[in-house]
Amino acid sequence: MDLESIPGVGEKTARALSELDDPERALRAGDVATIATAPGISQGRAARIARGAIRAEHDDPGGFLATDRAREIYREVLSLLKARTVTDYAAQRVETFYPSPRRSRIEEVQSFAGEALEREVDPDALEALAGVEPLQDPGDVRVRERCLATTDAERYSEAREAIPELSVEVVEDAQGLAELARGYSTVIALDESFAGVTIEGDVQVRPDALENPAEIVPERPLAFFARNRERIRAAIDVHRATDRSGGEYDETDLTALEDGLARLDEDGTVAGDDELDRLTTAVDDLDAAASTAESVANDRLREAIREEDVTIEGSDLLSLVERGAGVDSLLSRELADEYAEAVETARENLIDALDLDPGEAEIARRAFGDEPTFPVERDEDAIGRLREELTAAKERRAGRLKRELAADLADQRETARRLVRDALELDVELAIARFADDFACTMPEFVWDESADAAETGFAIDGGQSPLLDEPLEAIDPVDYEVSGVALLSGVNSGGKTSTLDLVACVVVLAHMGLPVPADDARLRRFDDLHYHAKTQGTLDAGAFESTVREFADLARGGEGSLVLVDELESITEPGASAKIIAGILEALEENDATAVFVSHLADEIREMADYDVTVDGIEAVGLVDGELEVNRSPVKDHLARSTPELIVEKLATEADETAANGGTEGVHEPQFYDRLLEKFD
Repeated sequence: MDLESIPGVGEKTARALSELDDPERALRAGDVATIATAPGISQGRAARIARGAIRAEHDDPGGFLATDRAREIYREVLSLLKARTVTDYAAQRVETFYPSPRRSRIEEVQSFAGEALEREVDPDALEALAGVEPLQDPGDVRVRERCLATTDAERYSEAREAIPELSVEVVEDAQGLAELARGYSTVIALDESFAGVTIEGDVQVRPDALENPAEIVPERPLAFFARNRERIRAAIDVHRATDRSGGEYDETDLTALEDGLARLDEDGTVAGDDELDRLTTAVDDLDAAASTAESVANDRLREAIREEDVTIEGSDLLSLVERGAGVDSLLSRELADEYAEAVETARENLIDALDLDPGEAEIARRAFGDEPTFPVERDEDAIGRLREELTAAKERRAGRLKRELAADLADQRETARRLVRDALELDVELAIARFADDFACTMPEFVWDESADAAETGFAIDGGQSPLLDEPLEAIDPVDYEVSGVALLSGVNSGGKTSTLDLVACVVVLAHMGLPVPADDARLRRFDDLHYHAKTQGTLDAGAFESTVREFADLARGGEGSLVLVDELESITEPGASAKIIAGILEALEENDATAVFVSHLADEIREMADYDVTVDGIEAVGLVDGELEVNRSPVKDHLARSTPELIVEKLATEADETAANGGTEGVHEPQFYDRLLEKFD
């Protein structure tokens, strides 16, 4: 796929997309999450790029939504779908669904939607989806206690590109390597020529290091899993809640992945290892523990001095000692045993506080010397050596655990990616399933025979209920409507003519998106575009009127594959002129085998003006009940619906006849008046 051939993708964006592992797969699948990982591309832009790529893939010219009202219908339908998503990803992914005239694209989405309709919407799955987001690749991992070393400039460049987390140093010989070892905890030599060279410090000769980066920098996979830990856990919960695995993900693998994540802290360090925790705590608490031990020794010795029975009062002796008068000799002569006990107490306190092992305890004991002195002070050199020993042991332990955990998780990275990607796609499927359930939708049937007469294949909707009405589904009257060719739709005010056009537009838009439609059954031809002209508020000025007529002229010239929906076009100018103009437009559309529905109150006048037998359908009001119209919402074929004024006059005439029949005298001439008015409607 030529990336720059995608609408909206220039040279810079194409370069960013080319950095993806498999850009063609992501673009063809509409994988917004993956596309959005390309440098500088947001999720919103990723959705637009995906939509452009899909159009290019199916040779879709675009422009199906040919008018503002058609585009409004699409956005309203899309918002209903997006409202049923849980994740931001799914909301953006839904944006890749658009009405297309291409059979290949329609059938592609129909296949996806068909699987979606088989999904059961599990509340546990929806709850788990709330924690799923596209995975992030941490790009800020830096390891400062380790470095790579090489004598080769070309190898240096390769190393910097392959393992950017570590510093890469150029050395000339073993002496340079030794100098590095004094500044880094671990030095990894990339040149085989260093094999066999003995250097003090942790120096490893690994010519294969660049081929095995996870072994050299276990922080890389660990950072990835740490950053995405909760997202992966949520994805696992989603798959378990929906039994999404279907054999693709073995439960043993999922459990192993969960166990690996449980051993990982948010900062990428290994969690749950008692020995590492002990060493980490010991390093962190060393200074405080040494100070406490020092205080314990001094408190013990001070108490011994106070209580000591010598030739001078203990309080006087204490005063002398604290002024430094003959400390060593006094302690050695009078308090040798007490000093030894105080120091031993300090040593044991330090060892116990840090939970040191025997080897570490031996170093810790040197922190307090045997030579009497007051106050007792720790040996900073010994404390420093203990700190070095503990730190080295901690780093060795952490390094080994990191390598082990990284090895366990590294092979699961692709599984984790698929788990999350599938969970996000499941959210899209569930949104379609929820939409279909909320609006009682079904998959429509297309008439794909391109040679079929358009007059035989317009659209047929059974039990349609518009999702755009601000009413609960059970309060919406189902509508049956079928149109082949060009038809006028008549009916009473507030009878549902505009709602019927909206329903037709929704069905056609959703069907061409490849999605289920809000009806018990729907059958339609494949349309090239949808022209929906909403009702104009007020008469247009001359310029706007001219523009509108030009638009219909273009449509009439090439509208064979078009669906045209027009709501009361007569409002654009005077009623007499409107009837003539609409009649002329209908004639042109009929000649071009277009499919069209024109809502009009001038149906009778238009029919008289047209030079062919115009089909007139009617949304019939069956009467007035308590001043409210009672309407049959399904248009009646080949029937000019009566107007609201006619119904009201008929009601008045009936009431007048009943009054006269019952012997009433008041208003006795009224029946003749109403009858005269009714005759005018014939």
